[in-house]
Amino acid sequence: AGAAAEARFISSAKGKGLFATKNIRKGETVFVERPVVSSQFLWNALYNYRACDHCLRALETAEENAQRLLGKSSLVLPHPEQCSIRKDLHQQCPRCQVTYCSAECRQAALEQYHQVLCLGPSHDDPTHPLNKLQEAWRNMHYPPETSSIMLMARMVATVKQAKDKEWWIKAFSQFCSKTANEEEEIVHKLLGDKFKGQLELLRVLFTEALYDERLSRWFTPEGFRSLFALVGTNGQGIGTSSLSQWVHACDALDLPMLQREELDAFIDQLYKDIEKESGEFLNCEGSGLYVLQSCCNHSCIPNAETSFPENNFLLHLTALEDIEAGEEICISYLDCCQRERSRHSRNKILRENYLFTCSCPKCLAQADDADVTSDEEEEGEGETDDAELEDEMTDV
Repeated sequence: AGAAAEARFISSAKGKGLFATKNIRKGETVFVERPVVSSQFLWNALYNYRACDHCLRALETAEENAQRLLGKSSLVLPHPEQCSIRKDLHQQCPRCQVTYCSAECRQAALEQYHQVLCLGPSHDDPTHPLNKLQEAWRNMHYPPETSSIMLMARMVATVKQAKDKEWWIKAFSQFCSKTANEEEEIVHKLLGDKFKGQLELLRVLFTEALYDERLSRWFTPEGFRSLFALVGTNGQGIGTSSLSQWVHACDALDLPMLQREELDAFIDQLYKDIEKESGEFLNCEGSGLYVLQSCCNHSCIPNAETSFPENNFLLHLTALEDIEAGEEICISYLDCCQRERSRHSRNKILRENYLFTCSCPKCLAQADDADVTSDEEEEGEGETDDAELEDEMTDV
């Protein structure tokens, strides 16, 4: 079977878009894509959200996951056989002890970037250049996280290790790039007011840790800013959770009605209790660069959505409607609540975070609406930050 979608150039203003190459039914998977590079967020890892260092698969059992999020080690989950975590397959890097979900992931990481980034016995040494870089990043970019300097480090390491370096440099250059003033805006968004000083500090640390002659452009002030903006614009949030996998498996069980009601009530209560204890930070979270997904344009009435149903970095794009061959496939960069807001509010979020004004059918139909937000929206206006955007991106 050929691919159900392909990227095409639309215009210099819009760049690329993703188009259906055949009729796609509602509910169908348009494609499953693995990222060219991905990385767990640094605070997420620090707070013990244990994930495979390569594919971000959650490493805790569903029960351990629930116990940690609840702060309650006595919790017992029913139907433990519905948990898909296989601890017997987990492996560590023998030199630096980072953990992988399988021998395959350990090997894949080693072949692509880990030889360069392996800290060996220095993994706890605060003076190691890579640790200094990570520490500086954590001090600039607090949760809720939307990006990671380690995604950029893995890009550099990948090119360093590659036999065919040009192929990788070309692969990374496919991602949408921005003009200097747009780049500045994105970097500003990620680093806040002190961004110029912070960016320079990061660049110096990045250079100390990773400099490579063949990539010298990435280490110049302009090149580093572009790299930063590339990750800021194209990075797709990834969320994995062994608990949510267990819940999906439980939902699919064929149970007598009474048992079904009991189990549903147990799960509902569990999520309420976890929310009290851990807020919205339920998942192992990171971000990745996906060639096809990054070509998907936004619509306030999307016909497709992304998810991570395999509890790892494999992104599934699923059709929300029937899509005709030749039709553009669009996802929403906004979460459900944001999509319900006025056109003015939606575009404010999109301009601030993605640097464009939306002209989807919904926005065009509302073009004559007053450019004001309703009172209750005004109040919420300042709160629409990356946290909400990220929620949508990382839902599993």
